[in-house]
Amino acid sequence: MNVYLLQLVNGIGLGMLYFVLAVGLSIIFGLLRFVNFAHGAFFLLGAYGCFQLVDMGLNFWLTLVLGPLIVGALAWLVEAVLFRKVYHLPHELHILITVGLALVLQEAVITVWGPSGNNVSPPALLQGVVVWGHFIYPTYRLFVIGVGALMAVVLGAVLEGTRLGAIVRAGSESAEMVALLGLNIRRIFSWVFALGAATAALAGVLAAPIRGVDPFMGVEALGIAFVVVVVGGMGSFAGALAGGLLVGIVQSLMSVIWPSGANLMIYVAMALVLLLRPNGLLGRA
Repeated sequence: MNVYLLQLVNGIGLGMLYFVLAVGLSIIFGLLRFVNFAHGAFFLLGAYGCFQLVDMGLNFWLTLVLGPLIVGALAWLVEAVLFRKVYHLPHELHILITVGLALVLQEAVITVWGPSGNNVSPPALLQGVVVWGHFIYPTYRLFVIGVGALMAVVLGAVLEGTRLGAIVRAGSESAEMVALLGLNIRRIFSWVFALGAATAALAGVLAAPIRGVDPFMGVEALGIAFVVVVVGGMGSFAGALAGGLLVGIVQSLMSVIWPSGANLMIYVAMALVLLLRPNGLLGRA
């Protein structure tokens, strides 16, 4: 029974990491109606930013702040220079442009850091395990669960209890109406896009000490992020949390029950959810 309890807690940890990864993608689509296939590349940059900053001798805690800020600033620049000019184009062209950007960033990572993977050590404070009776669990993974829960509370408070959150929610219903109210919709788009990229980078920083870094981790992250937002409901903050937890728990439990099919089962879970709720768990038509 302890094995399944361990995997359940592992699944919650994975789910929180997937939530941090996917919530930005969900918010960006909800407000901008923009299909961003470069989202995984921002996760990749966050992970490699963590590796580089730690390798330079910076404190991990500082990296946890600097990594998302740097990637968010880069995303703000990309949105202002490139993406802002293509929002009005069909979704097929959104995919083509963002996939191209993702490939450019991936090749840039290979050029700078090489094609092989690297390891990142967790900070000394988070090394080791926590023991509760017969239950033993890595301290760093508990930290990831805590950060994910904190992000859920903070983002939920921002989106539900602030003027910015009200604007974002109104914009997801009708960006044209928000613009007619005299608000600078382009500036809002830029900040929301930067926030979405920063959360993806934060997920990359958190994931680096767990799985290490490699140039192709962004592709894997992109697939997971889209599964999470489709399961939870495109454009839904709460849906991203529910979808992340569901996907993480299914993947973790299936790694014990059917190890070779653990990754497959997350897509089976997505298919089942869409059969029962075509708009996702908490999505709207």
